[in-house]
Amino acid sequence: MTTPGTLRVERVGVTVSGRDLVREASLEVAPGEVVALVGPNGAGKSTLLRTLYRARRPTSGRVLLDGEDVWRMGGRRLARRLAAVMQETPGEFELTGYEVVAMGRSPYKRAFQGDDAGDRKIITDALAALDVTGLARAPFDRLSGGEKQRVLIARALAQQTGTIVLDEPTNHLDLRHQLDALRLVRGLGVTAVIALHDLNLAAAFCDRICVMDAGRVVADGPPARVLTPGLLAEVYEVDAEVTIHPGTGIPQINVLPGLPLSGSGGSASPQPGHEGSTAP
Repeated sequence: MTTPGTLRVERVGVTVSGRDLVREASLEVAPGEVVALVGPNGAGKSTLLRTLYRARRPTSGRVLLDGEDVWRMGGRRLARRLAAVMQETPGEFELTGYEVVAMGRSPYKRAFQGDDAGDRKIITDALAALDVTGLARAPFDRLSGGEKQRVLIARALAQQTGTIVLDEPTNHLDLRHQLDALRLVRGLGVTAVIALHDLNLAAAFCDRICVMDAGRVVADGPPARVLTPGLLAEVYEVDAEVTIHPGTGIPQINVLPGLPLSGSGGSASPQPGHEGSTAP
């Protein structure tokens, strides 16, 4: 595992077909910090994440890893420092679960170089960590959505980078495997940015929560500071109670179904820069 990196997003904008998907988004993630990227559908979370691992070039601004523009780095060098788990499953291909995870070792090899004993241990350990050892010989294209997701997270783990970006990694996973996957990422000690829809999971496993709405970063800080009834009303248009669990101190969100917005929760105000980024 390489040293955790410092990831900095500087005033990134992404425009596609005349539509601004991301608007001057800024974010800084310190070494070893785990940050959740949250927001309603269409907020720009996935688009912003794609700029981090070079799947989408920003129209403006830049993304820096340890002070270096990721778009100026060679692909192999970047892949040794940053791994990505994308929301979209790769197209159907005739590989086994083991072979997909083994792709995580590619940045460290010459063309057509086989796996050595060290590679094989890393691959088998990654399979075991995601509870998919039994899928090692299974055709990847025949796996369920949840099984594919765990194999892809195992591939990122086998890549052994110090920084990891995950776009909705808990999609398709049952409750136990959602918790297992996030515990694993949390325990790696890497720098991580994770797009999540489940705000309770974000509060439980992340040091900070960065909220996006309409392509902009509208709040950034510790979960207890960011997840307020006012923000939930403004960004998600729901009425909700936010309580603090007496044992863990973690905020818990309970949406109040069927009730009109109270309009009394206040509003979420943008937090410029890196203010309030210390974990609670």
